[in-house]
Amino acid sequence: MKSVFIFILFTLFFSSLGNIYSQSLRSNVNEGVENYHKGKFVDAEVKFKKALEKNPDSFEANFNLGDTYYKQKKYEDALKAYSAAIASTKDKNHISKTYYNIGNTLLKNKKIKESIEAYKNALKIKPDDMDAKYNLSYALSQLKNQNDKKQQKKNDKDKNKDKDKQKDQDKNDKNNQQNNRDKKQQQDQKKNKDNKKEQNPNQQKADKNNLSKEEAERILQALKNNEKEIQKKLRKKTGKVYKTDKDW
Repeated sequence: MKSVFIFILFTLFFSSLGNIYSQSLRSNVNEGVENYHKGKFVDAEVKFKKALEKNPDSFEANFNLGDTYYKQKKYEDALKAYSAAIASTKDKNHISKTYYNIGNTLLKNKKIKESIEAYKNALKIKPDDMDAKYNLSYALSQLKNQNDKKQQKKNDKDKNKDKDKQKDQDKNDKNNQQNNRDKKQQQDQKKNKDNKKEQNPNQQKADKNNLSKEEAERILQALKNNEKEIQKKLRKKTGKVYKTDKDW
């Protein structure tokens, strides 16, 4: 009987510890929720973390901690808390609700494609969730706008590239035209120079044949004087006077 009595005492003792542990967990969660609704998100975060120290697998503590991080714009931390919440429950409604919050967090964090997948996961579990449907539609429209902007940006870039290419082509054409004009001018100059060289010998010959009147008279006078000298020399030798064929 004594041993049985001791066993009963130990059973009651550990049962009481479990109740105290459970009450501490619930108390921290409740206080965290109360602070959350008052907008005291830092205080709420502290309470939910204390609750998780008691039970890391508490869905309520993980889920609410995720909401608290979300309000503080700590989106990466929120996603970790939500993932832990999903891993800590098998309740489909809880899982669907958590995927919905994950979608909102991803959307806020500019991860549109990932948010679409989260909303789809929420709707797979709860197809009649109108909030998830609405947010999925919104995320899809945001993705379309994002893709349209990317395409427009690409088109503008290609258009500017074509403009720059056309400018370069026009510049090259202009340079080629100028080079062709310069080349033709050089060829014309060379041709004129060659023509002058070909004409010069004939021109010089013509200049030699076209003596001026004064030059012709000087030449004739020189010839006459030379002829007279020759006659004088002949007279001295023979005493005869010879005439040349020319009549001066």
